[in-house]
Amino acid sequence: MAPSRSGGFYDNVRCYMMSEKPRKQRKKRENASHHRKRKIMSSNLSEELRDEYGTRSLPVREGDEVEIMRGQFKGYVNKVAEVDRRNEKIYVEKVTVEKADESKEPYGIHPSNLKITDLDLSDPWRKEKVENIAEEEGS
Repeated sequence: MAPSRSGGFYDNVRCYMMSEKPRKQRKKRENASHHRKRKIMSSNLSEELRDEYGTRSLPVREGDEVEIMRGQFKGYVNKVAEVDRRNEKIYVEKVTVEKADESKEPYGIHPSNLKITDLDLSDPWRKEKVENIAEEEGS
């Protein structure tokens, strides 16, 4: 069943993007609200976590351990230092580039180029959500 075009609230990010035109897709992503950008900023889980929790991807948070899958830092595994929803970038600890004046600057990576290898479950709300996903998959 196709979603209505009335502009109602949808949990699935792809559900409210009705146009197939790339320009409109980019505009919708850029102007998405903060809570929708959280869902957009999801990364794939490692095979072990996928089996454990029964889902393919989850939104990235500070404290998660990620592996960089693409780009010049491919293969690096470290914790997430910052999640920048406005620019859709994730900053990983010790992933920096050297500027012309020889100072170091954190290097932002798009979440599609990351794989979550360990979840930070210190937040009880997140822990409960992840466990609910695992229970739904098990039943």
